Amino acid sequence: QLQLVESGGGLVQPGGSLRLSCVAPGFALDYYYIGWFRQAPGKEREGVSCVSNYGVSTDYANSVKGRFTISRDNAKNTVYLQMNSLKPEDTAIYYCAASVRNMCSLAEQLYDFWGQGTQVTVSS
Repeated sequence: QLQLVESGGGLVQPGGSLRLSCVAPGFALDYYYIGWFRQAPGKEREGVSCVSNYGVSTDYANSVKGRFTISRDNAKNTVYLQMNSLKPEDTAIYYCAASVRNMCSLAEQLYDFWGQGTQVTVSS
């Protein structure tokens, strides 16, 4: 069973940056399409970004376009989410998820494996 582990969350001031990482110890991630999702308190989980298995295709939610960048280093079995110009409304638990379908999608029902999440708080 693929297990995903997120890291890199924390407290940051508005306008600041964070880089989240997603790893799968013992597994080769290059088989999977990876998505990042987030869930803010009292809100439904939403798709943030996705990347194809070799990084050729990406997609972003409109709310993060131009501020977030997804990338992956398959040699390190790691997927990243670089988050710049952070806003208080970016505060959420961020999850990475893996899909066996050859589709870069922000729809959570298309993902098969999920991490436990990492908290991102944007506040002054």
